[in-house]
Amino acid sequence: MRHIISVLLENESGALSRVAGLFSARSFNIESLSVAPSEDETTSRMTIVTSGNDNVIEQIVKQLDKLIDVIEVSEITSNEHLEREIAFVKINVNSIEKSMMEKISKNEFLKIHKTNNNEIIIECVDSPKNINIFLESINNIAEKIVRSGSVGINSN
Repeated sequence: MRHIISVLLENESGALSRVAGLFSARSFNIESLSVAPSEDETTSRMTIVTSGNDNVIEQIVKQLDKLIDVIEVSEITSNEHLEREIAFVKINVNSIEKSMMEKISKNEFLKIHKTNNNEIIIECVDSPKNINIFLESINNIAEKIVRSGSVGINSN
């Protein structure tokens, strides 16, 4: 099962490699990883998406909590939460139908950015499930796809 783990850690060099090292040493896979400064400039929030049964996830959380740079660890998918990801898709303007352009421009989760070289970049911010659906619909005309990792927060 897919899980999102949120880690608040000291903003120190080597902290990311220690977390990644913990995963690789135990043969746990990181599906996506996102790190950015938190509300306190001395700390960062790391969002890790991984898979495993409840026992494996519990073990990961316990091991993360033992790392010296880690302040707080929580598995957020077991509670009400909000999860989002961003994807950019580069498309040649000539390969997209006008009806599809109109449909994209009316979608609240999609934004069109025009470039100077006969291409557009579509920005999609939504749940990973909805991004997958969108990417499947334009896969045959996409020249390049760039995705971020998921970020999430408990909503209760």
